Amino acid sequence: MDLIQIRRELHEIPEIGFQEFKTQRYLKDIISKMAPDRIELVEWRTGLVVKVKGRSPVKTIGWRTDIDGLPILEETQLPFCSRHEGFMHACGHDIHMALALGLLEQVLEHPLDNDVVILFQPAEEGPGGAQPLLAWLEKERPDLLPDELFALHIAPELPVGTVATKPGLLFANTSELFIDLHGKGGHAAYPHQTRDMAVAAAALLMQLQTVVSRNVDPMDSAVLTVGKMSAGTVQNIIAERARLEGTIRTLTPESMTSVKKRVESLCRSIEEGYECQVSIDYGANYRQVDNDEQLAESFLRYAQDAPDIQAVRSKAAMTGEDFGYFTERLPALMFWAGAGSDYGLHHAKLAPDERLLSFMPKFLYDYFKQR
Repeated sequence: MDLIQIRRELHEIPEIGFQEFKTQRYLKDIISKMAPDRIELVEWRTGLVVKVKGRSPVKTIGWRTDIDGLPILEETQLPFCSRHEGFMHACGHDIHMALALGLLEQVLEHPLDNDVVILFQPAEEGPGGAQPLLAWLEKERPDLLPDELFALHIAPELPVGTVATKPGLLFANTSELFIDLHGKGGHAAYPHQTRDMAVAAAALLMQLQTVVSRNVDPMDSAVLTVGKMSAGTVQNIIAERARLEGTIRTLTPESMTSVKKRVESLCRSIEEGYECQVSIDYGANYRQVDNDEQLAESFLRYAQDAPDIQAVRSKAAMTGEDFGYFTERLPALMFWAGAGSDYGLHHAKLAPDERLLSFMPKFLYDYFKQR
């Protein structure tokens, strides 16, 4: 199987969460031809679940890959760049999918003792596919639910051949943040007859910068970032509406609750002070990724002894991942895999090093073999 060609073909058709129709068809076409008599292939929404029976199973080992892209205009100039204008695999999910197919090929060519389930999960970037997929597995198909689950995420800043993880907290609790302000527009020459939402939004933006510095324990960590602010239509009309868009990241659920409580309090004060209406939408909320300690230690020991692999005990990051819903319910582990790119995750010029595909499926298979 030519994993590099597969990765490039997947890179050309990025699709956002729960709209991965082409991606699902592409994956299904490849998988259905691999060994139909030995594979159970199940569709779930725009994703897939694949099960391979082991020779003498005592448990089910799971692997999860995300399959969605991002609404980003690609700027890589690669010959296989996105054919879906305005969308891009800017988080490496094309690499993730190719690796999962390579792992499946290894398992089919060299059967393991234990059962293997591979989850091709949609909507990791939003609105979140892990939680509903897990709920479906638990209710409708508990026979496909793994006893232990693994996943990776490319790390552009790390060289190829590096794997990095840690026991316990790896990724933060995350929440989207959308705040809409509604006042009264009017002519720029008569500001006293209006309620200017550009001014109100600017005031709220500045107040939000105090939430972490003045409401979170200095020994804890949190991030509240507003990445987009919009208001108004033309230069001589006072803005009737404004919108702030951002993200919240914390290392504990308690801090997330505290930050949101303070955001809501500030929004109420803006309503009072600027005589307007303010609404908040937290969008997608992801649990923290808490690696199972035994799995993490086992994986790191294995990686340290594996040829051509550099194992690193990493630090926790403020990155968000809906894999946290799995770590909350199952013994599970996520790790970083070095991908050696000059540009980071969610960047329009992200270009992971494809050499990762040459050895990682076999590395994962060998680890599964000794599980």
